[in-house]
Amino acid sequence: MATRNTIILAAGKGTRMKSKLYKVLHRLCGKTMVDHVLTQVEQTKMDNIVTVVGYGAEAVEKELGDRTKYVVQGEQLGTGHAVLQAEDLLADLDGMTMVVSGDTPLFTAQTFDNLFKYHEDKKAKVTILTSKAPDPTGYGRIVRNELGIVTKIVEQKDATPAEAEIHEINTGVYVFDNRALFTALHQTNNQNAQGEYYLTDVIEILKNQGETVAAYQMADFYESMGVNDRVALAKATKIMQARINEGHMRNGVSMVNPDDTYIDVDVKIGSDTIIEPGVQLKGQTVIGDDCYLGAHSEIRNSILHDHVTVTSSMIEDSEMKSGSNIGPNSHLRPESVIEENVHLGNFVEIKKATIGAGTKVGHLTYVGNAKLGKNINVGCGVVFVNYDGANKHETVVGDDSFIGSNSNLVAPLNVADHTFIAAGSTITDDVHQYDMAIARQRQTNKPGYFKKLSYKVD
Repeated sequence: MATRNTIILAAGKGTRMKSKLYKVLHRLCGKTMVDHVLTQVEQTKMDNIVTVVGYGAEAVEKELGDRTKYVVQGEQLGTGHAVLQAEDLLADLDGMTMVVSGDTPLFTAQTFDNLFKYHEDKKAKVTILTSKAPDPTGYGRIVRNELGIVTKIVEQKDATPAEAEIHEINTGVYVFDNRALFTALHQTNNQNAQGEYYLTDVIEILKNQGETVAAYQMADFYESMGVNDRVALAKATKIMQARINEGHMRNGVSMVNPDDTYIDVDVKIGSDTIIEPGVQLKGQTVIGDDCYLGAHSEIRNSILHDHVTVTSSMIEDSEMKSGSNIGPNSHLRPESVIEENVHLGNFVEIKKATIGAGTKVGHLTYVGNAKLGKNINVGCGVVFVNYDGANKHETVVGDDSFIGSNSNLVAPLNVADHTFIAAGSTITDDVHQYDMAIARQRQTNKPGYFKKLSYKVD
């Protein structure tokens, strides 16, 4: 049975990145480069995916998990040598094998599918994925004869002046007849300036054997961008970001300035949501319909239901339910759940807490390790004191309660429904239903005290 296979080359260290992190593990738009490649390959319904690892093998395997098989290239002896490491897994299979680099994160599944289809239609032994480069400098050129048949790939340093004028370039992605690939790899040698085994030599071998060598030219050159340094990583990020933003806008999301809006690849956004400039949506975030995300808000791995408003605030690993709002300058820390129609005002910090429906936390308040019921009013400057220096403790506040400004609720604490905490109180004991708790000294006035001071008195 014919199979469809892919080999992802991810063994290089990437010294030009000047990083302790291996090249293919650098991230853009929420995923590592090699994860972007694997994700697109997975969408083409492969029978086998093999990733060639070398430097940082354990880190790459940890990143990709069991989504792919792995082989190790112990020595970096060239692209042909890297592909040969997959021989034990693939060489005996009928079908087609694509080879793609793990540092080319912009390729799409559609392009891969088109390449496979073209290869099958041409009945080729190898098909090269090509594109037209605005500036082909540095790329291998695709040389065709007068019939449009590929005659060779010539590297920049070996190109004649006429060949250097060619704008069709080799993207480094190929589809091979699987058996022909591994047979030809054993015929390559390393008699070159680099002393390496080149995958491109397989193409020359197959051509000299009279086999069909085809080339499929894709429309978007920028898909083929390889990332070898930080400058290229930034350029690739910008291209992918524009692609992501365009997709959301075409699906009904409004962006005031898409060039200044940063959305990771796995984020989901509902229709009629409006996003102001400087917003960052990261990780596995899900945004509902009709939300308003104010300028410079950052939302990570969180769920916002419909009709939520976020004004210049940060939300991490939390959930805001329909009709709730937050900000400006507030912070939801992990494991916070904000129920329907909750108001969180400016400079409010919530951490590992549930805020019940209709509750209002106006400003300058910290709520940590707490469960607040419905329709509670929390005054300005309230602190839920949850940490005793060794352990975190929980505070529970019942429905329809009133927490006066500048109160401290010292956990562990239970405040029942329909209770009243007087402003300025430090509450350490449970408060029972319908009680008002006051925990502050009575005011004392000292008559004439001001005159004892050195200030001038009129």
